[in-house]
Amino acid sequence: MPRVTSPTLTDAGASVVIPAYNEAERIEATVRAAAQIDSVDVVVVVDDGSGDETSTKAQTAGAHVVRAGRNAGKAAALRLGADAVARLERRAGVTPRPMLFLDADLRETASVAGVLLAPLRDGEADMTIATLPAQPGGGRGLVVGLAREGIEEATGFSARQPLSGQRALTRAAFDAALPLADGFGVEVGLTIDLLRAGFRVLEVPVPLHHRVTGKDWRAQVHRGRQFYAVWRALRERGVGPAFPLP
Repeated sequence: MPRVTSPTLTDAGASVVIPAYNEAERIEATVRAAAQIDSVDVVVVVDDGSGDETSTKAQTAGAHVVRAGRNAGKAAALRLGADAVARLERRAGVTPRPMLFLDADLRETASVAGVLLAPLRDGEADMTIATLPAQPGGGRGLVVGLAREGIEEATGFSARQPLSGQRALTRAAFDAALPLADGFGVEVGLTIDLLRAGFRVLEVPVPLHHRVTGKDWRAQVHRGRQFYAVWRALRERGVGPAFPLP
């Protein structure tokens, strides 16, 4: 396992948390780009049980690496990352700072995600969600529709991109959303739980680009798992269709 780095944190800084599973080809560029964001003083990569060199590549790029013992899913990885940030903050003697959650496959475009932090700093929002430009070859209309309709039913909030994983949160907002919805339902759960608790949620356009899922059979299996996870997160919150069938 790579050596754990000890970054220098300040009260005025911010943390980036990147959950990653078998992202050796992309993680290094993503970490380096995220580290360029103004005020970011630590990038935490949670290697969610990868079988490739994700941890080594992330460490080489300067990330503080946390390795999960097994693949436990995105929600568990985010929690591990947030816990690691809290330990680093206590060690540095700083107050809890904003956290920026980014996907591992953003590569160089991660450098523009800092716009998600500004509304938190200015007191305009407690969680910001990136809305991305159209991604060529993508397409998760069924899952997006389920998530959007469920969030609106639960809170009245009409989300443009309800499944966006690119988010910035205050520590208070993150703690209020615990326990997180499992797996691919984590984003929907975060939005509903924070809005219901009275936190301010704001969508922000950001020119980020990530690897799209595609349309082959593996992609369809992925979308099926995602659909079920989103449905389950909605039903746990008392909204959404009674059965997970489209």
